Amino acid sequence: MIIVADTGPLIALARIQRLSLLQQLYGELLIPPAVQHELQLSSHRPGAQVLMQAIGAGWLRVQAVRDTTELTLLSRLIDTGEAEAIVLAEQVTCQFLLIDDWQGRTVAKQRGLPVIGVAGVLLAAKQRALVAEISPLLAELAAVGYRLSAKLVAEVTRLAEEQPKQ
Repeated sequence: MIIVADTGPLIALARIQRLSLLQQLYGELLIPPAVQHELQLSSHRPGAQVLMQAIGAGWLRVQAVRDTTELTLLSRLIDTGEAEAIVLAEQVTCQFLLIDDWQGRTVAKQRGLPVIGVAGVLLAAKQRALVAEISPLLAELAAVGYRLSAKLVAEVTRLAEEQPKQ
């Protein structure tokens, strides 16, 4: 199973110390060079160390994008990290693209790519008994400034058969 990831969900999960859920659920993830750059691994930002360790361990792998023409076209619509993630997802025929950015998701869906966001990852983790509840994790994401719509939080907690945490 090949999974390609954009920056936002990786940083979000790293900041709440749940990046390892991705490895437990999917084994290995691919990121393009622009996403690696956006992760700011050499910074002292929250989550950077965990992300650097994941790359060092080899389960979060950087893979170059081959189609630069398509990348140039997409970069006019969305940021470079999202554009590279979409092109990489197409070039490796991924299972899904892990992305939360609304514009990036819209472009990916228009191009026929299956997408999932951080809330979907948390729901999958609960379904596989890797976490007991996702409501507290959604609250942690909100506490670190990761924005998920109230509608999405309500839907994912309903699917998880939980009540949202305030």
